[in-house]
Amino acid sequence: VRDRAYAVLRIPRLGLVVPVAQGIDKRAVLDKGYVGQYPGTAGPGAQGNFALAGHRNTHGEPFRYINRLRAGDELIVDMRGRRYTYVVGKTLGETTERDTGVIAPVPRSVVKPGYGYGEPGAYITLTTCTPEYSSKYRLVVWGTLRS
Repeated sequence: VRDRAYAVLRIPRLGLVVPVAQGIDKRAVLDKGYVGQYPGTAGPGAQGNFALAGHRNTHGEPFRYINRLRAGDELIVDMRGRRYTYVVGKTLGETTERDTGVIAPVPRSVVKPGYGYGEPGAYITLTTCTPEYSSKYRLVVWGTLRS
């Protein structure tokens, strides 16, 4: 089976290094320990929103501790010899799994509109389930590309 990963996400604060694959299918991507890119979202370094999903618990639980991220922390994406560094800007501690606004090109919660951004830019979004050991809600961390 050829490796599905096309990039690597590094989160220095968490000591995390995890491969990134296309799609958020549980069986094919997330349950294999990858972080998955939401279909139709921007690529690393591009304008728009590079939006990722990862398990909080089990299957390598890459996003288990993203709740510990703080503004200013780095999210580094390495892809084909290029490095893109994003800086954590905002977090949304809890929203519904249907809150599609969080992965929109300009990310803003449609459930809690006070959370998110108002201008176009190059964003990264990390999403995972919350609370731990439940998939009831989503925890969201957003960052912006460091130019």
